[in-house]
Amino acid sequence: MTGEAAAFSWGRVWRAAYLPIMLTGAAVGAATPVAALRASELGADLRTAALIVALVGVGQLLGAVPSGALVARIGERATLVRAGALDAAALLVVVLAQDRWVLAAALLASGLASSAFFVARQGFMIDVLPPERLARGMSLLGGSMRVGFLLGPLVGAIAAHLWGTRGALAAAFVFSLGSVVLIATGPSLGRHDRGSGGPTPIGAVLRRHARTFLTVGTVALVIAGLRQSRSVLLPLWATFIGLDGARTSLAFVLAGIVEVAVVYPAGWLMDHRGRTVVAGALVAMVSTALVLLPAVGGFTGFALVASLVGIGNGFGSGILMTLGADAAPAADRAQFLGGWRLCGEAGNAAAPLVVTAVTAVASLSAAAWVLGGIGLVALPWV
Repeated sequence: MTGEAAAFSWGRVWRAAYLPIMLTGAAVGAATPVAALRASELGADLRTAALIVALVGVGQLLGAVPSGALVARIGERATLVRAGALDAAALLVVVLAQDRWVLAAALLASGLASSAFFVARQGFMIDVLPPERLARGMSLLGGSMRVGFLLGPLVGAIAAHLWGTRGALAAAFVFSLGSVVLIATGPSLGRHDRGSGGPTPIGAVLRRHARTFLTVGTVALVIAGLRQSRSVLLPLWATFIGLDGARTSLAFVLAGIVEVAVVYPAGWLMDHRGRTVVAGALVAMVSTALVLLPAVGGFTGFALVASLVGIGNGFGSGILMTLGADAAPAADRAQFLGGWRLCGEAGNAAAPLVVTAVTAVASLSAAAWVLGGIGLVALPWV
């Protein structure tokens, strides 16, 4: 063990990294279930409300590459503060908006801020974590986000019960504001020397590492797409088989618990047995669960399939950040990470499109089989 690793303490980065990311996850968890409802309250029909909510993902996709350029220019800490402030301001606008298109613009801005936040956070963690503990550190970062995803809807549901949809959105704003306050007032443990001569143009960095993006980046796209399919397919299937809100929520809570439980063991495996075993397990489990989903017709079967997806997703906690950290060059790292995030966001954007297209021409069952089949076919490549 190196001297740096021996001196390392998880508590040292708790306030600087894990607690802020947990609050960010809570903000997302509180806002996501009610954003479409708020759009409907402001006069949007179902199709328009879906489009408005989708703008968060559009912002994340559009912001990926520019975020890398921003981090390269001003550094991780400054980007984290600015992106967190933009996200908090956007959520405040979401709370106060009285027009659906103002709401749409604010959600787009929140997505843009999210991209910058996560590119900067990944670079920050690469600086802070010893190589021997990189995967565990990244897994815990993803796990902290998942804890937030569990906390946010709980607090948001209470706030919505007391004050309506705007109450849940206000809770999301408070979580986001708390995150940026912790970042702004907490220790800066990352790299401070940005080098001299100005950052390399991001286009040149992306061209230089095109082979990595086309090979390992394809793995990131597949993993991100499978993860996103969970958020799209599972709620739709629960509705299709007639589960009420309480049983659907219970199944998701059970899946979330097992997901969080395997986060640290997965990071340990990545550090001690390599990334391949964890990435392969994630793809195999989630793909198998999607293939099995059309056979499910009741709560027990749905909860078991959702839990299998949760275990697979928990195994992959931090896997994309770890793979990106492994592949990132020492020079021009931020620009590379912007391109790397684009690979993941492309997968996030593709999965709902596949579900929509296949369901439109065939059925929801066919959509589950197609996505699960894509994962199983891609498994040897992964």
